[in-house]
Amino acid sequence: VQLQASGGGSVQAGGSLRLSCASTASSGAVAWFRQAPGKEREFVAAISWSGGSTNYVDSAKSRFTISRDNAKKAAYLEMNSLKPEDTAVYYCAANAKKIYITPYYRESEYDYWGQGTLVTVSS
Repeated sequence: VQLQASGGGSVQAGGSLRLSCASTASSGAVAWFRQAPGKEREFVAAISWSGGSTNYVDSAKSRFTISRDNAKKAAYLEMNSLKPEDTAVYYCAANAKKIYITPYYRESEYDYWGQGTLVTVSS
């Protein structure tokens, strides 16, 4: 399984971006992580296979929305009200079979990773 993340770019604070994660095959739970310059990679959001369960890092709640379209083998991260501190390389990750991941923020639970897409938010 290969994941392809896209949709990153440069926006001003308050702007929006929609990231996409295209997969070459069906997968279980999907998550987005990000790594800011000089920092460790951190969890951003996760979604179960059915889409019925979603989880977010506190800083993303009410601003970001994770979704998926299993028919298209794709997942998305809608990001609104972007802040300079959201600047990072965003990675999508997927578990091969598990429809729900717990703990959803644990990187080792995800079998496949995309190459990352850069999001830059200027003030």
